[in-house]
Parts: sequence; structure tokens; C-alpha cells
Amino acid sequence: MAAKPSGSASTTADGSAGGEPRFDEGRWETHPVTPERFEDFADVINPTRRAYSCWCLSHRLRAADISELGGDGPDNRERAMRALCERENPPGVVTYLDGTPVGWCSIGPRTEIPRLERSKLIRRVDDVAVWSIICVVVRSGHRRQGVVGHLLDGAVAYAAAAGAPAVEAHPVDPEGRMDTTMAFVGTRSMFEKAGFTVVGTTDAVASRMPRLVMRRTLT
Repeated sequence: MAAKPSGSASTTADGSAGGEPRFDEGRWETHPVTPERFEDFADVINPTRRAYSCWCLSHRLRAADISELGGDGPDNRERAMRALCERENPPGVVTYLDGTPVGWCSIGPRTEIPRLERSKLIRRVDDVAVWSIICVVVRSGHRRQGVVGHLLDGAVAYAAAAGAPAVEAHPVDPEGRMDTTMAFVGTRSMFEKAGFTVVGTTDAVASRMPRLVMRRTLT
């Protein structure tokens, strides 16, 4: 359900003009994490605003990148993430249910994710200019409400609206429930439901399980 650009204006899922990409499904909305939506993003991934939180940067940026964007000090990660939100391609999307932020998906062009682009464990499978999903988070208190499906649909729509030819993810395929500390990578079944297929494997592991390369082609 990708929104399509119209001239210089962004569009909503129903084709109407808006100030930013917006992907609506009735009670559900998904928006790129622009500076105005930073606090909503924080409500999902760091509700207590801990200074030493990951701020969803550990798998995106190297330490040098974080220092370059956020400087020094205990809140440099937050400042670095705020800086990313000001870029042409904000580093992810927030999904809302009845106006409440309930989900976060870190996504962007692979070339804009230094840790991934330079990874020796998750190498490219070809030269397609993919966008990559590196983290999926459902807000505490809102699990088992169907958030993930809407979140992934919105993330893919965001990438499609920006002209991405394909979106990739690197989940695992657990036989049962997986360690919640590694749940951010997602599962094979979760991405299959969102239209992704397995196109390769990686040398990376999560919860002692091999991570796959899954892709949804958009063009």
C-alpha cells in the first residue's frame, strides 16, 4: 500500500496531499520519524528517557559516527538520533494506533547504515540498491495487537514512496519463542506475512540462530 510522490508534495495512502509521507489504515497510521515525531519514537523505544539507552543506533552507526553526529557526553546517542531524523531519509517509521505511538521500525537505504554496509557477517547478496530493516520494536503493553503487520506495511510503503527497488531484513527462523533481547531482528514467519521471501543466508546469528536474508521486491 505504498504512497506515491506527486510533484514536490508527499501523498497519503488514499492519494491526498500532505506535508509528509503518511500511510493510513483506518485506526492505524505510520509516519517517518521526522524531528516533530522524535518524542513519539522515544515513547516506543525509551519511554523512561534513559541517557545511556541504545536509541536504536547500535546496529546502525559506529562509535565514530555517533560522536560525529552527537558529540560527547551521556546524551550523545540521543543527539545523534535527532540529527538523523533531520536527514532527507529519516531513519525509520513510527506506527500509531488511534493516535498512540505503538511501534518502531528502523529502515533506510543500506548505504546509509554504516554498521550494516561494512558488516562482514551480513554481506550483500547482489548489487540491488536495497533498503534494509534493522530493528522492529512493539511498545510495551501493545504486543499481540497486530502492530507488527501494520508496522512492516508502513515501513515498506515508506521505502516504496522514496523509490526503493526492494526492502531487505535479516530475521531468524525459531522453532519456538526466541530470547526477547534479540526479538528486534524479527522472525521469518513475521516477514513472510509481510510479503518477504528468503533470498540468502548470513554468517550472523541471533539467539544462537542463523540470520536469513529476506527481501520484498518493489519494482
